[in-house]
Amino acid sequence: MKTLDYIPTSKIERATKLVQTGAKVGVNYLKYYGEKMVNSDLSRDKLNENNAEDIYDGLKSLKGSALKVAQMLSMDKSFLPQAYVEKFSLSQFSVPPLSAPLVLKTFKANFGKTPYEIFDEFNANSVNAASIGQVHLAVKNNKKLAVKIQYPGVANSISSDLALVKPIAIRMFNLQGKDSDKYFKEVEDKLIEETNYLLELKQSQEVVEACQKIENLVFPQYYPQYSSEKIITMDWMTGVHLSEFKNNNPEIANKIGQALWDFYMYQIHILRKVHADPHPGNFLVNAENQLVALDFGCMKQIPNEFYVPYFELINKEVIDNKNFFKAKLFELEILRKDDSEDEIEYFTQMFYDLLSLFTLPFQSETFDFSDEEFFKNIAQLGERFSKDTNLKKMNGNRGSKHFIYMNRTFFGLYNLMFDLKAKIVVNEFKKYQD
Repeated sequence: MKTLDYIPTSKIERATKLVQTGAKVGVNYLKYYGEKMVNSDLSRDKLNENNAEDIYDGLKSLKGSALKVAQMLSMDKSFLPQAYVEKFSLSQFSVPPLSAPLVLKTFKANFGKTPYEIFDEFNANSVNAASIGQVHLAVKNNKKLAVKIQYPGVANSISSDLALVKPIAIRMFNLQGKDSDKYFKEVEDKLIEETNYLLELKQSQEVVEACQKIENLVFPQYYPQYSSEKIITMDWMTGVHLSEFKNNNPEIANKIGQALWDFYMYQIHILRKVHADPHPGNFLVNAENQLVALDFGCMKQIPNEFYVPYFELINKEVIDNKNFFKAKLFELEILRKDDSEDEIEYFTQMFYDLLSLFTLPFQSETFDFSDEEFFKNIAQLGERFSKDTNLKKMNGNRGSKHFIYMNRTFFGLYNLMFDLKAKIVVNEFKKYQD
């Protein structure tokens, strides 16, 4: 793969790149509507494919938060056209890495030394490049290490990048008015946290300490002496990415799936914080068929005032109690005091349909994530809302800012569980409580 010798870091350079990308998307729309006049039956598939290609190509050279947003969107498989999912999911694994000279320059800036002066061996060619950083293989005292290096300028460009991406996001998610700022602020704050590798080091060590008792789940050890604000070093973990794991043994799938499910439920319900980045690139399956969890840069604290009503809504009795259900929707800022009667009725019904489906895994002692009907219904629900003209007319700013990362967590977790085709015991995690 071609390497990058330079990443645009100034606001003007990055804005120019995004404007060029926007222009290409505009041309795609003009071409589509021109062809549509001739052929009224023309689908949007080719338009989506062209737009996904141009947007991804523009973002991958910028790296950083712009590419991270694409990665976040790729996890939302049920609510995005397939062309976007396929292209944006490449941001998890397949983006151009930094060239060796730029890697050495970054190391020198952070440690005052080259990696060759710190490690016994160091491979200057990246083995994995993603949105915010890339990973290199090193050796110290005969131990293999993974050294993650952050791309230059990423932290400083987050706010300006999001300002440029904001108009696209507003259009995609029907965000209206000044109230949408709280969602962008939540994303901005989390992305800024992800660029602080000292914070990630601390969070990683805390998660490992708290969750290492979970069966069939393993973590790397972290090395503060070889880490800095822009570089983090951990054990080199072997295995295959969860999305590439091929297995025909249901017992193994259930074992790995149970470990993944328990890991998330323990964090959410016991620690009240969660690894809010459950994409396949952050998990491996090792030779012993254990789950390996990596990369704790994106941790979401779950405040009690959100946790309580959010998880009361997994209770079928609460969902089916009209008055109590509506009260919870107000508590979670889904319904608002300035809503009209039509808006209250519309969004109450919308979230009743959503929650009745999405909470099914919590309604029994076990749940089988190989159930294709469950995921087919999710896809159909997403298609229904994407075509709902009433939704586009209404104020789309719905829900607490905490929904962004909590929903992202569950979307990602459900998709990983479906890929594994695992059957799990829902409340098994409780056995790990102190």
